[in-house]
Amino acid sequence: MIGAVGFGVFSEGFGRPRVGFRIGDGVLDLSAVGRDDVFAQATLNAFMALGRPAWESVLGRVAHLAASGADVLPLEDVTVHLPFEVADYVDFYSSLEHATNLGRLFRPDAEPLLPNWRHLPVGYHGRAGTIVPSGTPIVRPCGQAKVPGEVTPSFGPSRRLDFELELGFVVGVPSRLGDPVRADAFREHVFGVVLVNDWSARDIQAWEYQPLGPFLGKSFATSMSAWVTPLALLEPFLVAPPKQDPRPLPYLRAEGNWALDLELEVELSGTVVSRTNARGLYWSMPQQLAHATVNGASIQAGDLFASGTISGPERGSEGSLIELTWNGESPIRLGDGTMRSFLEDGDEVVLRGRAGDLTLGEVRGTILPARVSYSAGNGPAR
Repeated sequence: MIGAVGFGVFSEGFGRPRVGFRIGDGVLDLSAVGRDDVFAQATLNAFMALGRPAWESVLGRVAHLAASGADVLPLEDVTVHLPFEVADYVDFYSSLEHATNLGRLFRPDAEPLLPNWRHLPVGYHGRAGTIVPSGTPIVRPCGQAKVPGEVTPSFGPSRRLDFELELGFVVGVPSRLGDPVRADAFREHVFGVVLVNDWSARDIQAWEYQPLGPFLGKSFATSMSAWVTPLALLEPFLVAPPKQDPRPLPYLRAEGNWALDLELEVELSGTVVSRTNARGLYWSMPQQLAHATVNGASIQAGDLFASGTISGPERGSEGSLIELTWNGESPIRLGDGTMRSFLEDGDEVVLRGRAGDLTLGEVRGTILPARVSYSAGNGPAR
């Protein structure tokens, strides 16, 4: 389907949210397909849990309706919502280039990659309750940070707020607690993919992350597309993945083509600042799912797994400002002549993805000023 974007949830006026399929700049109301038990719902969760045969049947019906010129609702006339109730959220660190860049930034006199990185997909458990759909404004977070040279930390709005260009996949069919999900079972469990912006407060993160990793520097907000692109539509764009050395352990071996040839770009306040491609990710989506469940952890409909920042090897292909500006040392110039080291209030970030004629739902977010600040000894001030 040329111009297809994916399944989502929309409403008209004061009407109840329901399921639709976005094609270009229009939304096909899936009430035409029937199944009120799933398509009259305010989330995709019930539909996603039906499994692959149902997904493919509905997708075929959608393709037929689109080809026959079925009426669609103009996108500007509807309100879009979070497409599914996020049951759980895991964020990985799957880009070799991104991991290497950050290693060089923070460990300049040591090997950029830590010893485990090439042996397993490193990840952290995020906060599902703060995932928001595209278009939701992002309030600048406050927290503790320690300025280099200062003896003690201070509290206040983050001064090093960043975006992260990521690709996420969404679980439909659950698994049973205690049973790992094999890499070759990926298609049977995963419904589709979305673009993800894992907003990051780098100053808060730098102070808190040792020894347990990201916490408040990440948990304040994560933005995702309002439309989930079915995995079935992306099959023609799966290509051979990068070579992995050393060879992964048996449970991480995903046979076949699992790198997604997806062109990506980041626009910051009207200027495209990064272009890259998801096909360069070192750890594939089936490997991420297999690793997340190898200990017997179960998955459920609505689980979201994100790739971590996607960066390429060339300048201008980095998926975050901390890399594009080399931790603020080399600010970038925007089209209006202003410079950026990190995000400023009022900045709008837009993530886009395209595979051939297929467009993924964009992710858009504007930075709002911090709402709460603390001055030493005076408690909260609003």
